Amino acid sequence: MASTMERHLNVVNPSVSQSHVADLRHPVKCSPVVIDNIVLNGPTVDVHAAESFIHQAMEMIMDEAVKRATNVREKVCEWRSPEQLKDLLDLELRDGGESESKILQRCRDAIRYSVKTTHPRFFNQLYAGMEPYSMVASFITEALKPSLYTYEVAPVFTLMEDAVLRKMIEMIGWEEGDGLFNAGGSMSNMYAVNLARYSHCPDIKEVGLSAAPRLVIFSSQESHYSISKAAALLGIGTKNVYVVPSDKRGKMIPSALEEQIKTAKSEGAVPLMVNATAGTTVLGAFDPIEEIADICEKYNLWLHVDACWGGAALMSKKHKHLLKGIHRANSVAWNPHKMLMACLQCSAFLIRDKTSLLQRCHSAQASYLFQQDKFYDVSYDTGDKSVQCSRKPDAFKFWLMWKALGTRELEQRVDRALAMARYLAQEIKKREGFCLLMEPEYTNVCFWYIPPSLRKLPEGPELWKKLHTVAPVVKERMMKKGSMMVGYQTHRDKPNFFRMVVISPQVSRQDLDFVLDEIHNLGSDGRID
Repeated sequence: MASTMERHLNVVNPSVSQSHVADLRHPVKCSPVVIDNIVLNGPTVDVHAAESFIHQAMEMIMDEAVKRATNVREKVCEWRSPEQLKDLLDLELRDGGESESKILQRCRDAIRYSVKTTHPRFFNQLYAGMEPYSMVASFITEALKPSLYTYEVAPVFTLMEDAVLRKMIEMIGWEEGDGLFNAGGSMSNMYAVNLARYSHCPDIKEVGLSAAPRLVIFSSQESHYSISKAAALLGIGTKNVYVVPSDKRGKMIPSALEEQIKTAKSEGAVPLMVNATAGTTVLGAFDPIEEIADICEKYNLWLHVDACWGGAALMSKKHKHLLKGIHRANSVAWNPHKMLMACLQCSAFLIRDKTSLLQRCHSAQASYLFQQDKFYDVSYDTGDKSVQCSRKPDAFKFWLMWKALGTRELEQRVDRALAMARYLAQEIKKREGFCLLMEPEYTNVCFWYIPPSLRKLPEGPELWKKLHTVAPVVKERMMKKGSMMVGYQTHRDKPNFFRMVVISPQVSRQDLDFVLDEIHNLGSDGRID
């Protein structure tokens, strides 16, 4: 029996041996050309079979990954242990291919046992929900397989990326700037560290670390771990990331920052950059950018704002004050795949620069890609600004949804998410057994659920110890039931609490009520402690 791929794609006519396959695009009789026992006369892809398979797969995706995955009556996940899932998926790769029906079933299984992050009751991460225009853009780019390094191979998407970046630069408040879309917020933060270092000591690109003094980065205790990873990757060292204390709401303390800078200078180190966070991962806090910018100007430090999560507030006239002062930053990271719901991944890195700093820092001038004697304007060949070579046109996902919805609708999306978070916080305060960690500044709502068995205990070590076990047990139960997904974590000296993130416009007030009801139902049976 012929293998799957042979039937699907490799043989134009299954009744004819592969050595006699004709090129249907050029039906001219000719002697077969054979090299290493491989016939070269015609293509080995059956386009009709490929189209049929893709058509069936797309119908299945629409039914299983779009309709069912966004249906509130369906489960958020079909939980299985790793060993169970290995057996169900049959992960072994073999010499022979499988039938088309089996391959389609593999696709169904992949969808069935995956977490449905587009489900209205998925609140686990800083992204959620289905965005139809962005999804279609993703399908298009996967079908076309472009790579965004030259205008030559990606003319449409090169121009679209430029248009999106210019609009984002305008919303930050810069008159000019530069940027690119890359593989995620962590990568954007790495770009910031690398550019800050290059701008301070450009010789490091050619000479290496010997050209640099001991450099120090300043970042708050609430900042994303990617800053430390960038320091490790770039040879700065994690011990040279000075952790600046934050206040009770998770905001960097400017006076503490200045003290850290003075300490570094007294040690003979060179303060390099400050990483301010606009929307911290856990608490959703916004650092006081304006005050931090004053300090950066005073000591001539590069100011980077990690607005991967909170950057969406720039779309809202009502909430953009959260990022007051961001126009004074040297660089900004902003992920439209978070609050604005573009399909993963969609991450922009932007800089307030028009001296081709990105190009100068990262250019390797590969002659097979970036020829300077092309027949068009080679300034549109942007690939040499990136540390990547192949790069997906992620900006298209943001461009298409922005074109479809308009700025006003994106603004409403942000405003509604923050309003929903405020509603949830109000409901938590009304319910017995629920306790807010703090009033939310953004859409991160952090709270404890205290089961009836613990409610009479006085506040103190015994209560905190027992309360610490509640969230993990409730999380296990919700996952195995498949009813919803809400994250939890500890923070500083506090016991585990739930972190509920509200993003998607698919979420209703009833969904938020359901979450609180379900946590109570899953955790009130007295078996927590």
